[in-house]
Amino acid sequence: MAAKKGRFDWYDLMTTDVGGARSFYSDIIGWKTTKWPQGDYEMFTVGEQSIAGMMKLPEEATKTGAIPHWMGHIETDDVDATAKQAEQLGGRVYRRPEDIPTVGRFAILADPQGAIFSVFKPLSPMNDAPREPGFFSWYELNTTDYQAASKFYTALFGWKQTGTFNMGPEMGDYWMFGLDAQKSMGGMSNVATQMKMPAHWLYYVTVKDLDAALARVQQKGGKVLNGPMEVPGGDRIAQCLDPQGAAFALHMGAKT
Repeated sequence: MAAKKGRFDWYDLMTTDVGGARSFYSDIIGWKTTKWPQGDYEMFTVGEQSIAGMMKLPEEATKTGAIPHWMGHIETDDVDATAKQAEQLGGRVYRRPEDIPTVGRFAILADPQGAIFSVFKPLSPMNDAPREPGFFSWYELNTTDYQAASKFYTALFGWKQTGTFNMGPEMGDYWMFGLDAQKSMGGMSNVATQMKMPAHWLYYVTVKDLDAALARVQQKGGKVLNGPMEVPGGDRIAQCLDPQGAAFALHMGAKT
């Protein structure tokens, strides 16, 4: 099977409270969950389609300072070669390539600025996510040097620049990318420097009613960090924390 190189096609929530996270995201986004038959792992679903997974953050990880977080898996046609290339480009391999029986092969990496992500080659074809409520819709890298980061990811996955816009003197430029030059799937900027935070990926999920979803975030013990705000094109977004401290973002299209 030919992989669709450079596409985000799976997401994992590492949390300290699986039951609490299950209830929270079900209330906020409407996700359901189903047990994975081969391990201590749950999958979030939209209708009949599995779109993400969840598991308890290992105790050994919390002892090293890891906090609850979302991690995206980027598709590649050769996990081992991609991991090797990432190191050559100044990145780091946190977990060496290994197989997940009946699922595929993956490795956990970090870019040169420290943002963590996974590379993944599935054994079966993955579907493109529709721009519909409940699905991930935008992938944002908040980093300390977006120009260096863009070169890293372009070399690794072949991403193309789709545009830029200036967010003002404090925030600087926002560099957008896609699998081709015509359709944006995400963006990156030096917001991590401005926020005085480590570089990190942030994943956006589409909702039907952003204001109602944000009200539920706060009612259910989460936090709204920023927004709601309108972005170029008329869409509206907000960045949030779930009750366990994992960052995520919500997106409502202008035509929703």
